Amino acid sequence: MAEASGGNAATPNAAPQDRVLTVPNVLSVVRLVLVPVFLYLLLVADATGWAVGVLMFSGASDWADGKIARLFDNQSSRLGALLDPAVDRIYMVVVPVALALAEVIPWWLVAALLGRDLVLAATLPVLRGRGLTALPVTYIGKAATFALMSGLPLVLLGQYDALWARVVLAWGWGFLIWGLAMYLWSGVLYLIQVAMVVRTMPPRVQAA
Repeated sequence: MAEASGGNAATPNAAPQDRVLTVPNVLSVVRLVLVPVFLYLLLVADATGWAVGVLMFSGASDWADGKIARLFDNQSSRLGALLDPAVDRIYMVVVPVALALAEVIPWWLVAALLGRDLVLAATLPVLRGRGLTALPVTYIGKAATFALMSGLPLVLLGQYDALWARVVLAWGWGFLIWGLAMYLWSGVLYLIQVAMVVRTMPPRVQAA
């Protein structure tokens, strides 16, 4: 759809927030494309090493695109603000489920992760009814995601039958347990914030 000012997103004078072709956005799209590649490598080709490589690349690129967007004003965009967390959510669903299907992690861990996200998703209509799309992401939530996305590839890498793999597996489970605890606690903090919003902000009255 055309801009009201008649501008074009491809013009040099376009606002940075309206840019589409930025390094962070390209990295986010690459991460998204790698989701089916990871599933194929893990569940079809049984190429554990390559699957671990995909996860590690995705984690590194996730850190990189956020860093680049914060350091350079012309690399931040509205699309990136939506795309990056959306890809993160996809990974947080797809990767644990795939690892459970491969019998790498137990299903109770997947249920805990997805159950937390479903509970928080159920609060979105309440927030939108008060004019909010979401609440700010907390530091503990970011740390939890980092720990989980570090632990999952380490646990997968630890499936090899070697002494070094046992050490890697122990580190992986350490990250997973730490990350799960923070992930659940960040969910509790989010619900507390939702309760404060409900108490302090009345629902918006829809115009007739």
